[in-house]
Formats: sequence, structure tokens, C-alpha cells
Amino acid sequence: MDPSMRMNRVSLTAALAALVLIAGCQEQEGQQQAAPAFPPSAVAFVAVAPETLPITNELPGRIAPTRISEVRPRVTGIILERVFEQGSMVKEGDVLFRIDSASFEVQVQSAEATLRRAKAVQQQASRTADRQQQLRKANVSTGQQLDDAVAALAQADADVAIAEAGLATARLNLQYASVTAPISGRIGRALVTEGALVSANGTENLATIQQLDPVYADFTQSATELIRLRKALGTEKAAASEAEVELLLDDGSTYAQKGRLLFSEAAVDETTGQVTLRGEFPNPDGDLLPGMYVRVRLQQGVETNAFAVPTQAVQRDTAGNAQLYLVNAEDTVELRPVTAGRVIGERWAISEGLKGGERVIVEGFQKIRPGAKVVPSEWKPGGAPAEAGQADAAPAAN
Repeated sequence: MDPSMRMNRVSLTAALAALVLIAGCQEQEGQQQAAPAFPPSAVAFVAVAPETLPITNELPGRIAPTRISEVRPRVTGIILERVFEQGSMVKEGDVLFRIDSASFEVQVQSAEATLRRAKAVQQQASRTADRQQQLRKANVSTGQQLDDAVAALAQADADVAIAEAGLATARLNLQYASVTAPISGRIGRALVTEGALVSANGTENLATIQQLDPVYADFTQSATELIRLRKALGTEKAAASEAEVELLLDDGSTYAQKGRLLFSEAAVDETTGQVTLRGEFPNPDGDLLPGMYVRVRLQQGVETNAFAVPTQAVQRDTAGNAQLYLVNAEDTVELRPVTAGRVIGERWAISEGLKGGERVIVEGFQKIRPGAKVVPSEWKPGGAPAEAGQADAAPAAN
């Protein structure tokens, strides 16, 4: 084949290939231009406004009974019977132990006989004194005889009083043979068994009763923190009678019954630098037991002109710093670092970085970024997620 013809054929083939390539590029570019743009994402926001927030603090503490009573014998004898059930609730005056009362019954009988004899002597002395008074008036007896009769009557009266006191003592000892509960509460295990000899002058403790409704929650707080809380943010100290005290149990749950603050000790413990506080809580179901570890949530003041956002609105960067997504006036997303203070219920208190009226994004973080356009709507707790509104936002973009 002629070399010039071969060259023309190659040039023609290259030209056709270039035309095909250009046509393909133009077709792809046309398809790209025809592709629709993604619609703005739907987000839900809350408009923040300054408000008054309580200043609370969570402090470690222990549950303590309001009253503790050690059951002790008041007479000496042998324990015959334990009446109560260990670990049960007892009422004041309930019989707990029975001490052998045979000897005390005999003492009562003896005291009664002594009293009867003293009264018989008293009666005889009274008649003698009356007779001597009549004889003295008739000048039959001497004054000495009358004085002796009156003195004998006085001695008989004293003997009767002594016998009555002896009888009362014997009856009291017989009553003490039944050991009763001095207070109402929950009684622990018995520390003596049947057949044990107990003494009225001994140091043994038969059982312990603890009053558990209400109960105390004793907790401590650093004196430095207490002073800082009173001065910080221009807050006002909450009155002790108005302070709201709550209990957080060891499993993280909140105790249903709220308590009240009883006192704050004026002195600081020299060894720990802690101020002791005490709260009183109802315990009708006996859920709080002595020695139980709890955390006490105590309101110690209020913060004015403060801001709070739902906890889910607070995002964290890689360094753990708090930040919020906001919607500006042009419905554009803005990422702003803030200072998150404390959690109040289901909200974060924001101490720095927010102004009144700004819109904070609460839902719809998955498809947004700083500078992106969004379709904002007001957040309603418990409502449908913001992403469900994306279908409604699509027609607006066409």
C-alpha cells in the first residue's frame, strides 16, 4: 500500500476517535448538569432564653437512724424466753424478753404481807392515841402517856409508808422481768440466748433498736467549696428551710421521697476540713438502711440570667470540649465552642458561649456541617426525629 494512503487512514482513525471522545465528554457533562442538588437537611432547634437555675451539689453521705436504743435488763435473772422476731419492727412497750419472775413474785407477796402487818400496827396505834387523848381530857392519864401514844402512831404511819414503798419496788421488779422496747423501730439480732444470766448492773446489751422512719443522711462538704458556691456568679444563698434535698442511691436512681436540711455545723473538722451537714428523709417502706452509702443532692443557691440546653444538644470535639450547633439568621449552620457547667435534670447549664434568642440545634446532626443550609423547625420533646422532615424539605429545593 502506498505510504501516503496509510498515513491518511491513520489520521482519519485518530480524528474519528477524538470525535467520539468529545461527544462522550459532552454527554457526561450534560448528565452532570442535569443531576438535581441535594435539599437542605431538616433540623430541630430550641431558642435559648435567660432563666434562673438552681445551684445544686452532690455530696457523699451515709444513712443513720434518727434514734438508737440499746435494750438492757433492769433486774438480775435468767432469760427464759425471747419474744420478738429478729429483724422485725417493734413498737414502744412491746415485750422482747422474759426473765424468770418467780423470785420477784415471792418478793411481791412478802412486801404485801409486810404492808398488812404495818397497817395493823398503825390501826392499833391510832386507837391507842385516840384513847389517850380522851383520858387526858378527863385528867385520868398523864401527858407523858399521851405523847408516847402519839409517837407510836407516827412510827406506825412511817412503817406503813416504808411497807408501801417496798411493795412498789417489788412490783416494779416483777414488771421489769418483762423486758420491753423503749422506742419503736427495727430490732436487730438478739445478743443473748435463753438460759443466759443477765444483771441489772452489767454492761451487756440484749438487743439494739433503730428508728428508721424518718432517717438521717449525714454528709460532708469542703468548707472551701461551700464558700465558693455562696460567692460564685453573684448567687443568693438558699435558706436552709427552703433547701431542696434529694437522695441518689448507689445504683444511680433517685430516691422517691424528698428530704429537708436540718442544720449546718458552724465548726470545721480540723483533720479533714469538711463541714458536716444533715438531712432528714421519710422512710415509710424501710428502703433506707443505716450505713447505706448515698449521694445527697442539695440546692445551695440560684443562678440568675443563665442558659440551659437539652443534654443531647451538647457535642464534644476530639479533645472533649463542649460545642453546640446553632442556626443563624440565614438558616445556616454554625459550630460554636461553649463552656458546659453542670447537669440539671436533662439539661446542661451553659456558662459561656450563648446569648439570648439564639437557636441551638437539638436534632438532625447526621447530615449537617458548618456553613450548610438547613430547614429549621422548633424542637418538641418526644416528637418525631428531625430527619423525618427531609421528605418535606425536598420539594422546596426544586
